[in-house]
Amino acid sequence: MINKLWVGLIVIGSLFLIITGRADVLNAQILSSGKATLELVMQIFPLVSLWLGIMNIAKESGLLLKVSKLIYPFLHRIFPEIPKGHESFGYIASNILSNMFGLGNAATPFGLKAMKSLQSLNKNKEEASHSMITFLIINTCGLCIIPTTIISLRMLYDSKDPSFITIPCFVVSFISLLFGLMIDKIWRKKDGGSK
Repeated sequence: MINKLWVGLIVIGSLFLIITGRADVLNAQILSSGKATLELVMQIFPLVSLWLGIMNIAKESGLLLKVSKLIYPFLHRIFPEIPKGHESFGYIASNILSNMFGLGNAATPFGLKAMKSLQSLNKNKEEASHSMITFLIINTCGLCIIPTTIISLRMLYDSKDPSFITIPCFVVSFISLLFGLMIDKIWRKKDGGSK
């Protein structure tokens, strides 16, 4: 649906510029956005590669497993339906850590694996379980300590203080996470416990 919306907006905007005789604006925008996109990719790629590499090393060395064991008491309170030692905790922990370092793209594979793993525990395959809904809330809120991608964008556009956004991002993401988890808990009680 979103893909169709974006294609529709691009087609309508392009046709409007052509019909109004401003095709030169369209051409200039296409060329400048291509250059800006390449610069953006070149700016962000090293940071994302670095953190993806660190996360991969952490996974292969067993560090992620240790971290998931370390935060297990916290995660178990949020996800009481998941059995102790289940692989879901490792994927959820990896996703949360990736989001905390502002690596949304790095968090996506872990999030997909976590959802697949949570689906294997789901009794009703046609409906999302409470654990899946809770994980979606946590992933969407994306508690962020270091907003790597935003800092990279601010550096790309010559911000005087690219890291200034760090504290506001943390505060906003923390508040949204707390609010999301509170709503989830209220909805769970209203819905009658776990599925």
